[in-house]
Amino acid sequence: MIFVIGLLIAIFIVPDPWTVPVIVGAAALEITETLGTWWWSRRGAPKVGPETLIGAAGRVLEPCRPDGTVRVNGEVWRARCDPGAERDAPVRVVGRDGLVLLVEPADQA
Repeated sequence: MIFVIGLLIAIFIVPDPWTVPVIVGAAALEITETLGTWWWSRRGAPKVGPETLIGAAGRVLEPCRPDGTVRVNGEVWRARCDPGAERDAPVRVVGRDGLVLLVEPADQA
């Protein structure tokens, strides 16, 4: 798109001695934009699924003795906390067992 705009400016607006430099500059900007976008899109692998929750912080909704419910990243999950955790206690996700998060009290982290 930048190249097309530069080409139109070079043809219709810029005086003759500047036509070629404007076209070359627009082409260089287009190449830089394309390479930058390509590099930015490949900077890391996508992170999806419950594995991304490991290490996340949350709060206990229903006491975990050892099974209960927690809210992590705005989502409600079933959880297991072997040491136990009371309602509104901060917890940290340390693993998962199927769709059950394994958590521990945040002060043990």
